[in-house]
Order: sequence, then C-alpha cells, then structure tokens
Amino acid sequence: MILLLSFDSVFIFLFSQALVSWGIQELQVNQEIVEKISAAGQLMNCSAPIDVLFLLDGSYSIGKGNFERSKYLAIKLCDALDTSPERARVGAIQFSSTPCLEFPLDAYFTKREIKDKLKKIAFKGGRTETGLALKYVLRKGFSGGRNSSIPQILIVLTDGRSQGNVAIPVKQLKERGITVFAVGINFPRWEELHALASEPSEWHLLFAEDVDDAANGLYTTLTGSAVCNATFPGCMANSYPCERKTLERTRKLVGNYFCWKGSKSNDAVQTSLCPFYNWRNNLITHPSRCYRTTCPAPKLSLECSMDLLFLVDSSSTTTLEGFLRYKAFLKRFLQAIWSTESPGSVGIAQYSNDVKMAARVGEHQEVLGLMKAIDSMQFTGGNTLTGKALHYVIQHGFKSASFSADIPDDLPRVVILLTNSNAEDSVVEAAKYTRDQGIFLIGIGSELLRAELERITRNPKWTISYSTPQDLYNKITELQRKICSIGSQGCPSQPLDLVFALDSSASVGKRGFAQLKAFVSSLLLQFHINRDVTQIGLVVFGKRPHTLFGLDTHITSSSLYEAVNQAPFLGGSASVGSSLLHVYDALMTVQKGARPGVKKIVVLITSGAGVEDAIVPAQHLRNNDISLLVIGIEPVETKSLMRIVGSLNNLFRISSYKDLKDSADIIIERICDEAKRPVSPCRPNPCMNNGVCVSENGSYQCQCSGWKGPHCENKIQRGDTSQLQMHPAIIGAQRKRRGWRRFYRT
Repeated sequence: MILLLSFDSVFIFLFSQALVSWGIQELQVNQEIVEKISAAGQLMNCSAPIDVLFLLDGSYSIGKGNFERSKYLAIKLCDALDTSPERARVGAIQFSSTPCLEFPLDAYFTKREIKDKLKKIAFKGGRTETGLALKYVLRKGFSGGRNSSIPQILIVLTDGRSQGNVAIPVKQLKERGITVFAVGINFPRWEELHALASEPSEWHLLFAEDVDDAANGLYTTLTGSAVCNATFPGCMANSYPCERKTLERTRKLVGNYFCWKGSKSNDAVQTSLCPFYNWRNNLITHPSRCYRTTCPAPKLSLECSMDLLFLVDSSSTTTLEGFLRYKAFLKRFLQAIWSTESPGSVGIAQYSNDVKMAARVGEHQEVLGLMKAIDSMQFTGGNTLTGKALHYVIQHGFKSASFSADIPDDLPRVVILLTNSNAEDSVVEAAKYTRDQGIFLIGIGSELLRAELERITRNPKWTISYSTPQDLYNKITELQRKICSIGSQGCPSQPLDLVFALDSSASVGKRGFAQLKAFVSSLLLQFHINRDVTQIGLVVFGKRPHTLFGLDTHITSSSLYEAVNQAPFLGGSASVGSSLLHVYDALMTVQKGARPGVKKIVVLITSGAGVEDAIVPAQHLRNNDISLLVIGIEPVETKSLMRIVGSLNNLFRISSYKDLKDSADIIIERICDEAKRPVSPCRPNPCMNNGVCVSENGSYQCQCSGWKGPHCENKIQRGDTSQLQMHPAIIGAQRKRRGWRRFYRT
C-alpha cells in the first residue's frame, strides 16, 4: 500500500466570526408602570391628517409565523388611527427579493376595510432586500398619499437582516422629511434597526413582540412631535431605562483535522486539513432609553374577552331581601369592571317559574344602560326551576351577542348563576347540557348552598360562596379573576409545544370526528397561545396522516379555532403508528417550528382501531423526551393502549364522544403536570443534517460536519474548505479504527 498525502489544499483560519444574533427588548420598570403603559395604549388615538405606510418584511429570514405577527401589530396600530380620506390614511408594501405594493393609501378608508386587507396579505418569501424596498418607496413615493404638507410615516417591520445596503436609501428618505420607525421582528439585528430609524433613534425604535408596548411607543413619539394630538387627563410621556439584548453565537477555532478531498487518480487520495469550530453563546446588553406614555391604571377591569350572562334567582326561597342583594352585587360588579371599552358583552336574566331577559347579551355596552336594566328587574317569587332557566338562556340568551360590529361573535360564553336556594328540577342534567354547548358555568351562593353549586359547576374552582350578606360584596375581585381565568387556566407560565393527533378514520365516523374537533377547540381555550408560551399543532389521520397546521403556524386563539374547525374527515382504516412517526418527523423539529428546550407533548385521541403498529413509534417519542397522552373512546381495548402509552397515568378511557368535555379538566391537569417535567435541549435533536447536539449549562451547541449554521442548516459549498467542520467524536472514532488518519491503497 502506498500512502499519498497532498497538502496543497491545507487552509488554516485563525479567527472567530459571529454568524447569528438573537435579541430582545426589555423595559426596566415595575409592574405598576407596565400596567400604566398598557392603560395608555388603550386610550391613545391619533386623529390628524397623516399618511402611514407599512413596509412588511416578507423574506424567508422572517418566516411565515413572524410575518403573521407583523401583520397583527399593523392591525393593532390601525385601531388607534382615525382613518378617513381627510384624516389618517394607511397603505402597505411587502418586500423580500422585490417589493410589492399590497394596497395604496387611497384604497381603503375604514378600519374594517384596512384591517381585512392586512389580514389577507399572503407571505411571499425570498431574500431580505430592504435596500431595494426603500428605493421603491423613494421612486414611487407614498402611493395614494397627499402632498408634502401632510406628515409621512414609514413603519418598517423587519428583523434587520438585509442582504443589501440600506444606509444610502434610508438617508435619502429622511432628507425628504419622511419619519421612519424601525420595528424589530423575531430576534432582530439592532444595529441595522438603529440605522433605519429616524433620529433620535430611541424614539423611533420599537419591538413587535409586545403589541401594547410597541403601540404605546409609536404614539408617544407621534404625540411628542405634535403630529397627533392625543393627550388625556393624568397621562404623560416619560423616559424609562430599557435594555436591548443580543445573544450572539460565535465560533472559535479549536483545531484542524485531516478530511477527505476526493481522488485525483485511481491509486491516490487527496486530503487536507479542515478547521473544527466550537460554538458559543455571548449575551450582549445594550443599555438604552425607551419613551412611553403612562396613564392611571384602573383599579379593576375585565381584562379578558368574554360574553357574560348573569342569571339571578328570583324564587320565593331566595326571598325579596336576597334578590335585592344580588341586584346590588351586580351593580357594584359592573360599575367596578365594565366600560364601553370592555371586550365582550353582558346580558342579564332573572328566573323562578319562568325566565325574563332584563338585557339581551350585547344590548347595552354602556354601564348606564346596564344599570337601568338591573333596576327594571322585579321580584317574582315562585319555584326554583334552575334547570329550566339554564336550558332557556342557552337557547335564547346568547343569540344577540354581537350587536356591535366591533365585538367578535366567537368569544367564550359564560353563565354566572346567582342563587340562594336548591333547584326544584333536574339542574345537574341541564348544567351538563350547558357545558356540552361549550358554555362555562360559574355559581355564586351562600355557604349552605356550596354542595349544590359544586354539583352544578362540576368543579369547586368555579364556585363562589359567601358566609354573610356583606361578605358577598367582597367577592367582586374573586369573580373577576375567575371569569378571566377561563381563558387562561391551562399552563400559562409553562412553555409548551403541544400536538393533537386525531383519529379521522371510518371507525370514528363523521359525527364522532365533529365531536373530537369541538373537544379540541374547547381545550384550546385553556392555553395562552403565542410563540413564547404555548404552540399548538394538529394532525389528523386515517390510513395516512395529514398535517393540518404546524406548531408555529397560528399565534392567536381565534385563528386556531378556525383552523381546527376546517379539519377534514378522512374515513378509511386507521394507522396510529404512521401518525406518530409523522408527528415526530413533520412537527417536532426546529425547522418545523418546535422550540429546543421546551417540553413537547402529543395528545392522541383514538377509537382504538389501527394501534397494532404504534408500539415502536410511541417508544421513539418517549426516547426523545416527548410525552404521549392517549385518549381512547369506548369500546377500546385497554391492554393494547397500555402498550402504547407506557403509563396508566397518561391513559384516559372515555365512555363516548359526547362525554369528552366532562374529562377536559383532568386532561388539562395531566398536560400541565407533564409540561413541568425537566427537559433536555438536545432531545429531540435540534441539529439538522446529522449534526451532533452538545448540551451544556442548560443550553446547547450544534457541531456539524459538512454543514454550517446554528443548527447545521446551511450546506458548505464545494471547494469552500474553510467552512468544513468535523466533530471530535467522529475523529476519535476514526482514529480508534484506523490510527492517525492512515489511508491505504490496496
């Protein structure tokens, strides 16, 4: 054997290079100031002649999920603009490889039209050519805008990763008198955003993740420059310390190792020295000042969107005194928490033998109208037919929930029962029917009625009891907290990647599948949906699995509900094993939206058919730190499901599809328990293309061979030997097998 080593391709690079930066903006203020900033964001409104042009980054570096967040922020900013042909005009441009005018400033003049058009903008993808987009604005101007006497505001929403020069065009824009706001998306590159923003940059640099804060910052600057006149009593603009943090991933050369370079002839091979790098995370903090407007925060408010219906017992057992006490409680509660800006609607009804609607849901948005409706209620006496009353309000009470076009008609619905007497009819069955319709129940009554209320609500957490008449008035804050906990009772502080796999085979049937979708929709109410807390994915399966949406597709509850409702029934046979493999490959990877270091849970709902091939895929999920919860609908064989789930604690047997909702609380509780389990950032492996994940100090590094990037996502181009990397474990294994890189010719 002849050993021929060619060193004409040896390259040694002795430098470190930052490739990726991650960032976040953080106000250094206490909770009281945060609440005052949020309160101001609800009050500020710009009613002035102004041309606003959104420049939306639609490149691949942003991604579809972050593009949707950009649109959401743009929509929220429109809420505070007095749009009309004479006042504020709004237009939008999307840019990636090339800019595209989505709609000019003179196309739409109502908030509804503008917001609908923004929602419909489709993500294009491509390179991040911010410079070309700015030149487009210079060349075309504010299309549909007015003359130069009208202030022109350009709001650039981007991650600051332009692939071209932005300095010259942005300088020309500012010379024309155009005010430029730079809004960071995802993990922005702050240096480029500073270059984009008008001076002083502290007034014109925002971060999109906190919508209320970004809106406040924008309008603080506009009012401070006298563009908008939007001052309110008690409100003032102040400067606060804030930090813009950047997590830079740097690579450091640790050595050079022999690697293959191919063959020049039949009897020789060519090698070279290839550099090996370690990746490090360096947290860099940029102290700055952020300008925000604060307004006095209300002492108590309904900070959640709900449709509420108060059902008041007016029977003889409650007595006139008790009925008047409930009326007084209602007045105090609504005066404390309700205003014309409150999200949702309120309705009021009383009952005994029959039900009388004092105010239909949504009929009165003003507190004065609600007070008059309460005053009109008269004590009737009679029997306590609570079950009959629940049936009535479910069928008739929420039909007028959307009197105002600005109030969504798909909000969670809550019946708040105030009673001081035991029901004289089948109230438990009526309460179950209420929950089956997706309506939440909260019961309020004296301590003597606690057992009755718990039978009605089916959960002590949804009951409020008072010991004395005066103690009832002390429950206002508790009721407000319980109402708002309905939309966030899941695992609000625990980051979670949650995937539902729904059996859509013939064994389930169309009716059963519709009930599965309704059940999943009701569970979604329990989670705080955004990319920092809970992400949801959905797979339906028959013989083959289909991804309805990935983990990072939807960032709002409303879009999730709509997507779940559109899930198709597949029919045919079922293959649970192939669906679990599909979940792992198609949803639980970084490139598909999964987050390293975040607990991952799969909830499988099955009829029990087609589970024979699921044992190995289920074990594969568990081996990669992915918890599996199985919900089996009777008749189902427990033994076969146990082989899949591995633990009896994670198996739920439900008697029928219609009984799924009765098990929602215990399933949510189990999901939350699993979410609290410790996780490894390297399981599942976040590194692509056979990269090796190395965990250290709660973080991780991807060590790549033939690839580069934080997750080994970019292939090294042929001949670019400076970028080749080889993991030490690979080198060690080859040394052990062959000695010091000996290559022989036979």
